[in-house]
Amino acid sequence: MSDTLPPPAPKLAIILCAVLEGEFAALSRSRPNVVHTAVLKQGLHNTPPQLQAELQQTINQIEASDLGIDAIVLGYGLCSRGTEGITTKTCKLVLPRAHDCITLLLGSKERYAAYVKEHPGCYWYSPGWISDHELPGPERYNTMRRQYVEKYGEENADFLMESEQAWYQNYSLGVYVDTGLTDPASVERDIAYTKRCTDWLKWNFERVHGSPALMEALLDGRWSDADFLVLEPGQSAKMTADERVVTAIRLPDGQKVTA
Repeated sequence: MSDTLPPPAPKLAIILCAVLEGEFAALSRSRPNVVHTAVLKQGLHNTPPQLQAELQQTINQIEASDLGIDAIVLGYGLCSRGTEGITTKTCKLVLPRAHDCITLLLGSKERYAAYVKEHPGCYWYSPGWISDHELPGPERYNTMRRQYVEKYGEENADFLMESEQAWYQNYSLGVYVDTGLTDPASVERDIAYTKRCTDWLKWNFERVHGSPALMEALLDGRWSDADFLVLEPGQSAKMTADERVVTAIRLPDGQKVTA
């Protein structure tokens, strides 16, 4: 038997979306190598240039703080290409090969792709999405209609709500994904909420058990090329049209990747 000890986990700072805050907080508690966590608000992927700018600003602040880290890791996927173009000056930058946060919740991009292929028209619910966002369902409908009535009046509000709900027709299944990192009482509340939404929308409901495996590997420094893109200082990520999701590029000084 070899007496060789495994190398220590790299000293990390993590930047993550608020949608994944609960999962990463649970995993970080037992990982002293995670020395700094920065949480950005949910919804920045809707404006990719803003996500890109806030990520870069946070990276710059972390590198200027002299934490002595080995790498900055992202609790993000490609996220509407908002993670393209960001770069570090002094340490590695690690991105999951994922299009969005659901890959991280399910544990791999392969499982995500297989599920979506088998279940077209699925809409995802998760602890972070439920706590941070009004998802399709009666509460969202009532909130939006009230806002429209206040701004535009009853008749116009009804017309706008019909337009708002038209995109629901693209979906037929609401999926609650549970990684096992949330306390059981919260899970039961989330499932009840998701079922209330899917019943109101006349969608089917399914509970899927996710996996923390990809998030654990990210925090432990087990960065296989199949699952992660590891960027050296000065490199940036750019979207690919294949299973890699992202690839490394080096930009000329002053040039940015734009979505």
